[in-house]
Parts: sequence; structure tokens; C-alpha cells
Amino acid sequence: MINRTSIKTNLFCASILLCGASAFAQREAAEQGKFEATWESLSQYETPEWFRDAKFGIWAHWGPQCQPEAGDWYGRAMYEEGGDVYKKHIEKYGHPSEFGFKDVINEWKAEKWDPEKLVKLYKRVGAQYFFAMGNHHDNMDLWDSKYQRWNSVNMGPKRDILAEWEKAARKNGLPFGVSIHSSHAWTWYETGQGADKKGPYAGIPYDARIITKEDGKGKWWEGYDPQELYVQNHSLSEHIWHIWDWPEGTSRPTQAYYDNFFNRTVDMINRYNPDLVYFDDSVLPFWPIDDTGLDVVAHFYNHNLRMKGKDFSAVVFGKKLQDMHKEALVWDVEKGVPSAGQDKAWQTCTCLGNWHYDRSCYTGNWYKSAKTVVHMLIDIVSKNGNMLLSVPMRGDGTIDDKEEKILEDIAAWMDINKEAIFGTRPWNVYGEGPSTENEIPLDGPGFNEGKNAAYTSADIRFTQKDGNVYAHVLDWPADGEIIVKSFAATEGAPRVKKVSMLGAGNVKFRQTADGLRVTLPKDKKPNDISFVLKIKCRIP
Repeated sequence: MINRTSIKTNLFCASILLCGASAFAQREAAEQGKFEATWESLSQYETPEWFRDAKFGIWAHWGPQCQPEAGDWYGRAMYEEGGDVYKKHIEKYGHPSEFGFKDVINEWKAEKWDPEKLVKLYKRVGAQYFFAMGNHHDNMDLWDSKYQRWNSVNMGPKRDILAEWEKAARKNGLPFGVSIHSSHAWTWYETGQGADKKGPYAGIPYDARIITKEDGKGKWWEGYDPQELYVQNHSLSEHIWHIWDWPEGTSRPTQAYYDNFFNRTVDMINRYNPDLVYFDDSVLPFWPIDDTGLDVVAHFYNHNLRMKGKDFSAVVFGKKLQDMHKEALVWDVEKGVPSAGQDKAWQTCTCLGNWHYDRSCYTGNWYKSAKTVVHMLIDIVSKNGNMLLSVPMRGDGTIDDKEEKILEDIAAWMDINKEAIFGTRPWNVYGEGPSTENEIPLDGPGFNEGKNAAYTSADIRFTQKDGNVYAHVLDWPADGEIIVKSFAATEGAPRVKKVSMLGAGNVKFRQTADGLRVTLPKDKKPNDISFVLKIKCRIP
């Protein structure tokens, strides 16, 4: 136990110390070119066709917070007295005044991680691009970072995580994406400034507030300053439990903090040349209180344009975008789907379980099923979107057997139906059936998944490609007949020439006044997830 008399009194150091030696560094040189760091200039952006064709990506949302196998936001929640994560932390590691998140990092060794094996599997499942996490709100860089000494080469696995993921992605021919979440560390770690209010540790500050570089002498982290990780030498926000954006009353970062974020992110872009960058932020990092996010995007677009030329591949994601922002960025919806089709390409990000590996998802069978994932993908693609699916990884770098089974089931569906997904575009209407009749509003950045009623055989989603319309039917009808109302034989309606079911061949059909009536082969049900009618038609 920490001696109460040893608690440091210099809790509010000069802001220049917040980023350690890196605070003295000048900003990395920003790539100059077509794009400037303004919304007007960035509105020249056009989403690359490769991304619109891709439709489906898989994400390794993996870092030191997966090591305890206790779910999301571990590095923050372990400092919330009385909470479930706090209790699990004490049981597993000890009290957070003595064993902090910095020490969890030391436990993370990734000893069974085989990036080539995982990316190869994800490609077989159908992923058309692959994402790795570059850093999370825990502020640890998962590469050989020049501007953050708390990185995966210096400690933890002692491997360049991004370099190995990138190599595996390129070898498998997949565009490579990196997610950056570290802008939030400033406020996210504020729980670490606290102390227990009761019990034997009452009044003893947690390590995130009091531990200094000098305290590391003779310990595993000797020579490293914990404040470069925790960045908590600042006053607390007024609303510590509820902040995410930067409302009034939020503790505002220093210029050194902005510059450090810029340098780290630009360093990552210059080293690994990602095709996609995901920011876990409302619009962009620090928006609207600072323009650092705009600076990074302009650099990335110009850098990618210089590297790729006419094969420009850059995609940047932001959340809670207004129309102005959608001219410059691709809208990301977290764990949700808009109720209507979208004019511009967009993306849903979601996960099989929790974002960070949670053992209870495995033991409680709480993972999304392959059926749920595929139905979400179909709905998203019909509305001009892509799906980025996170497959939670254990701290040792593996996925569990239940996740593998889900992926195998998705792969089996893709083997039959992928032509109705990849390279398609939305049709005249995105769908029909009971599920299209009620709007399910988004909650903030998304969070409306799972709120729809169970799909029926009347619920259909449409895509199109090469003169064919694909009708994704989301359940098998009990009577063996499907009525596609959008193809009713009315004046000016498309005239159906041929109908086949993917995986089963041609099927009988009649185009009537109430819709396209299709009789399904009783003995050729392709799978238990959904099936696709391929409709060849002509416009009168």
C-alpha cells in the first residue's frame, strides 16, 4: 500500500510536461498539395470507387485493454470505484493505486498472435479491406512511434503491431486501414485522478494522478514517464461522467497535446501508408475547438494522392457528420443503420461482441450470430453503405472457437451470394416489407442496432449490378412462394425476363399486378440465413 505521506504535492505540473520530451518537438511537415485544411478545400474529395465496391471489411479492434478480457473502456472503468471492472481489476491485479493501467500494458504479451493467419481467414470470410487499431483512448501507440514512448515496441508485446498487420494485409491483397482513438485520452483518463471514498484505500490517489517518472526506478517501467500515457496533470472537467465531445465545462487540451496528436498520427500515415483512417470522434479529433483534425486529413489526402496518383485510395471516417462534413469525409455510424438509403457512400462499424474482448460474451453466448451479421450487411449495402465488422481478439492475439464458427458461417453464405453484395449499387428502392415501414432513429453516433422486429419472408432488400436486380429475401416462406411487390406489373414497371436463385438455378415466376410471384424449389434451400433472387429485367 502506498504511504499516505508519500503522495506527491506537485499534482499540477506545467502543461509542457503533459507530453514529455515530445512536447518540445515541432510539428511534422504536412504534405502540401490539392487539399488544404479547410472544409471548403476538403469538399473536393470524392469517395474512391474501390471502397464503394468493397462493402465489407473486418477490424482487429485489439490492444492492451483486451488482456483482462473484461470488455470495453477497461483503462477508464478500472478507476471507477465500485464498478464491475474496478472489482474485476482488484480481484485479478490489485488496487489501482498500486497496479494501474500502465501495469496492465506490461501484462499484454500477444504471445500467440499470428497476423498472417488471421488476415488470411478474414479474406476467406469475404473481407474486402482490413482495419487494425493504431491506438485507443488508453493512449498507447501500437507501432514504433517517434512521438509516444508508451508504444508496443518498447513494452507489452515489444512488436510493431501495425507493421505486422500491414504486411499481412498487403500480402493478402487487402486495402489497409488504421483506427485512431487517442484524442480522447485527455478526458477519458480523468477517472484516474480520483481515489476511493471508502474502505482501506480511502483517500489514496490512483496511480494515474500521482505516479511520476522518478517512481519507476528499479521497476519494469524505469525510464518512462507515466504522465506521457495518462496525461492527467490538468484540472478535471465539470462533467467527468458524461463527456465525449467538447462541451462547455470540459477541460481543454494544451497546444502541446494537439501537436503531439498531430505528430503521432502523421508519423503513422507516413510509415504505413494506410488506405483508410478511422477517427473515433464526432466529426474529427478535437472538432470544433481546434483544427488539428482538419490538418491531419489534408495531410493524409495529399500524401495518398502523391503516393497513388490516379489510383487515389484514401478514405477518412467521422461520426455525427452534418451535410457539409459529408462532402469531405465518409460518414461512420457506430452500431447502427439509418432507416433510409443514403446518396453518399457511408459505413456502419459494429462488432461480434464488445469492442474489447469480453470473456462474458463467450460464456454467455452473447455474440452476434452469422445470421444477424449478414442481415445487417444486406440492409446496409441496400442503403449504399459498407459494414466494418470487429472480431474481438484475446490479449494473446487469438480469436475464440465461437467466433471462428460465426466467421465460417458467414463465409458459407458468401460462397453462394457474394455476387449480390460486392460491386453492387443501390436500386430504385432499398427494400420492402414490414421492416421498411417504421423508422428507427439513430441515437447520437448510431446505436440503434437490434431494435428492429424479426425479419419475415416479406422483408426484402435490393441491390443491382450488370443489368440484374438482386432481391435479398431475409426469411424462407412457409408456403414456398415469394411476392416481390416492387416488381408489380404496372405501367412503366420493369419487365422481368428471367429469375434465378443464387445457389439453386432458375425458378418459376409470374409477373402480376400485385408483384413478382416466385415459386421456390422445395429441396434447394441454400442456407438458413437468407437467399437471393437474381432478376433479369428490362425497362419498357
